[in-house]
Amino acid sequence: MLDKEVYMSIKHWPRAERPRERLLTHGPAVLSDAELLAIVIARGLAGLDAVALAREVLHECGGFARLVTLDQRRFCHYPGLGTAKFAALQAGLEISRRALRDAMFAGDPVTDAGAARRFLTAELGHRQREAFCVLFLDTRHRVIAFETLSEGTIDSATVHPREIVKRVLELNAAAVIFAHNHPSGVAEPSSADQHLTRRLSEALRLIDVRVLDHLVVTAAGAASFADLGLLT
Repeated sequence: MLDKEVYMSIKHWPRAERPRERLLTHGPAVLSDAELLAIVIARGLAGLDAVALAREVLHECGGFARLVTLDQRRFCHYPGLGTAKFAALQAGLEISRRALRDAMFAGDPVTDAGAARRFLTAELGHRQREAFCVLFLDTRHRVIAFETLSEGTIDSATVHPREIVKRVLELNAAAVIFAHNHPSGVAEPSSADQHLTRRLSEALRLIDVRVLDHLVVTAAGAASFADLGLLT
């Protein structure tokens, strides 16, 4: 249970110290995690202002990475967090995902590895089931398509090299970025992940298609095969 102490309501705080006003004046980057969540929560509980409530919730659930993966039932389990607040948070997350998707499909070459990583983390990090996805790129590394090719346990039995090759040829792709999520929250590539990536890379090398990266995604971020030196 949340510890209720006596807090002054945010509306009685000095204007310059209120989270919303601080965001509007200085930008969102200056706010703490609790202040950002407080803006979504909007209201606290009796004797517990929105910032204090947000701080307690983040502490109990383990931070934003865990909070954004909660389903409605588990989210609303926390005192002060109901259906309306769940909907507000989900809407904000979906806006972020769509903004990243629009940027990826804007027609510009994907030259920033960080941009691809942010997009794929937003797309996959919140999923509760493991999914294998592919970002298909043209000769200038512009995005042709983003597709989920397998769901469930990801291994060589569920992700077939011939199906990847077939789809690459259909889309006339020149390069690909693979990504799959680990709902467990552990981003470290497994031996099975490495074996699958080698098989896919070997199959695509035969048709002169480059594998630029394979990202293992969690809600908290992603591990890159390219950064780890695991692409051959």
